[in-house]
Order: sequence, then C-alpha cells, then structure tokens
Amino acid sequence: MKTRTARALRCSATLAASGLLLTACGSSGSDSGPAGTASFEGRGPITYVAGKDTTGTVQPMLDRWNKLHPKEKVTFIQLPTDADAQRQQMIQNAETKSDAYTVLSVDVVWTSEFAAHQWIDRLPEQRFPLARMLKPVVETAKYRGGLYAVPASSDGGMLYYRTDLLKKAGISRPPTTWAQLTADCAKARKLPEAKDMSCYAGQFQKYEGLTVNFSEAVNSAGGSVTDANGKPDVDTPAAKKGLDFLVGSVKDGTIPREAITYQEEDGRQAFQSGKLLFLRNWPYVYSLAGKSEIAGKYAVAPLPGLNGPGSSSLGGHNMALSSYARNKATALDFIKFMTSEETTATFLKDASLAPPYAGLYDDTALVKQYPYLPVLKESILRAVPRPRVVQYGDVTSAIQREAYAALTGTKSSAQALKDLQKDLQQSAAQ
Repeated sequence: MKTRTARALRCSATLAASGLLLTACGSSGSDSGPAGTASFEGRGPITYVAGKDTTGTVQPMLDRWNKLHPKEKVTFIQLPTDADAQRQQMIQNAETKSDAYTVLSVDVVWTSEFAAHQWIDRLPEQRFPLARMLKPVVETAKYRGGLYAVPASSDGGMLYYRTDLLKKAGISRPPTTWAQLTADCAKARKLPEAKDMSCYAGQFQKYEGLTVNFSEAVNSAGGSVTDANGKPDVDTPAAKKGLDFLVGSVKDGTIPREAITYQEEDGRQAFQSGKLLFLRNWPYVYSLAGKSEIAGKYAVAPLPGLNGPGSSSLGGHNMALSSYARNKATALDFIKFMTSEETTATFLKDASLAPPYAGLYDDTALVKQYPYLPVLKESILRAVPRPRVVQYGDVTSAIQREAYAALTGTKSSAQALKDLQKDLQQSAAQ
C-alpha cells in the first residue's frame, strides 16, 4: 500500500503539509481531469463485482436485467463479506489492468482513492438523476468536482434494541446517551429472561468496521478523526472520551469480550438469537431480524452519544466503472438501471438497503411499511464521513491498529490516540 500511495501522491510539499489530502496527482498519461474522461463505447457481456450478497436480492435483480438484455448479460462476481478484502481484490485487478471486472460496488469512502489512481472512470453527470438524491450521499461519489461513481445505496448506523424487554423493565424510550444505554441495560438484565444477555455490541474486529465504530464514538463525543481539510485531529480530549467509552465498556462488560471479534453478521446473529439487548448495525439488519425469533420485539433509534444522540459514520455503496473494462456503453446503462429509483426502492423493500433518493424516505406508504425510515434518514443526514483521503488504506489500517490495541488493553486510550495522531500525520506528509 505504501508503494501505491507514494505513486499516487507526487504532489507539491506545500499541499501535503497543508493537509489538503483530497488534492492528489493522477497517474501518468494524457487525460482531461484527475482520472480522465472515458469514451463509453462497446456493448456486450459485463461483470458486476460486489461483496457477498447476504440478502439474496442481487441475483434476482441481475436476472431481470439479463432477461431484458440477452446480448448484454451481467455475471455476478461475489467477493468476501469483509470490506478490506473486497477493496484489496479490486485494487489487485486494477493494478494488473485486467478487464475481468466491469462495474464495481465500492464503499463510499473508496471513491477518492480509486479516482486518484485512475482505477475508475469519470462519469457523465447528466446521465443520472443526482438532484433527486440526498446531497451528503451524492458527495460521496465525487472527487475533485467530478462524478466517479453513482450512489446505489446509502447507510447510516442505527441502534437496534429489544422493545419487549425494555418495556417489561419499565423503560419507555430508547437510550439517547451512553450513560442511559448502560443504565437501561443494567435494569433490563434484572429480568429473568435477560439475565444471560449481554448489553451492547457493534463491529469491533480489526477490519473496516472498527474504523467505522471508532469514528462514530469519536464524533459522538464531539471530536473528529480529521478536520474539514483532512488534517488529523485525534489526540484531543473529545476523541479520548469517545475511545474511553468503548474501552471502558469492554472492561466493565457492557460490551461482551467476544464482540471484539464481531463483524456485521456476527452482531446481527447475536442480536437475533437473543444474546444482545442493544446492537449498532446498518439498516439491512431490519428485514432479516423480522424473519427471526425476535420478530416484533425490536425497534431502531438514532445512535446514542456522550450528551445526546450521536453521529453515524456515513456508509453505503456507489457503483463505479473500471477504467480497464470492456463494453462500457453497456456498463453505463447497467449502472443507470441499478441506481434508478425503482431498483433502489426494490432493494429497500427486499433487503432494507437505504436508498439514495430523498423522496423515498418521505413516502407515506413506505414509512408505514418500514417504520425505521425516519430514523434512517436522520442518521444519514447527521452522519459524518470517514476520512475522505486518497491514501485511505494507510489511514484505516492505522485506525484499526490503534483502536484495537486500546480495546484489547495493550495500550491506553491516551497512548493509542497519540500514536494514531503521529501515524496519520506521517500519512499526510507523504
């Protein structure tokens, strides 16, 4: 990753020192922008590359496309569920200039990195109804003023909680602060049916989910990982309060020790099987939990914070076009199909995936059917992006390393944040 970063960031020392990390040099070659403007030609078979579909909803949508376009069929290439592994395989494909991958489902935070390295094409904005989408979501698809991906889904973290057990414990509202969450859990666990349950979990394994959860804790305590210009800002009292909440919760058992190994699916399964009272996770869990043994016994609320509702990390996936792909005219049409309001509404209904279109959150019929939509919209609008930096791989690796060290007790929160500040400053100076 160091080699890729160095190649991508041969910009002036002045820009690097100022922290303007989103302004980076493109790769060699003639182009009209930081990653060029593609000529979208060629029709025929293409591939769609995304993480493993745990919802079972993607292939039916591809079947719909393939039935309508028998000479331009799409083959689904499923990557691991782990976001870091997905990103690495996409990078490896790009570095070999392979045409095996056509349309990429990229995490919203990868856009700047992929565009700066010229791994994805700049797209024609006029082909997509961006004005109807939530503005924070659209911004995740842009780099240096150009559109390099199209929002397919957004994501905001929410607090899932057991309504039946809280009600039985005499608690009439979900917690809005970390202190309330801890107190509510202690009260609910006095119930016979909850005495063996754990309080709270998120995604704390040493992978991208930890970057998300760490960033949420810092932001929800009034801190920030990087400032508006991308300069590191984690060695602060506010950031320490956020990390201290996570570390202290592991120490006192509010977060069960096994949650240090949790990714999204581990937490979902623990919540659905009755092992957790509270869970931080994405909206896709809502529909799956409704088919489990806790159906009708849970609801969602905004994430709690230090002194009130917290801030989610802004999640979601955008669709990008590999610079090395063939049949780009077909690919562009496929991206338009997969990111249309109709398609994203289907993924909302079938998989609880947060749509990018603002109007769907205010649709009376949809809200009646999916009562979490107002909470989800609030989460997305309040969300804070993870660091939007070109050298994102280095940044997220440093966050995961130091946050995990604090959670496992090999470093204090203060030392982990001090070391993280130093690591991020070194990345900024490259």
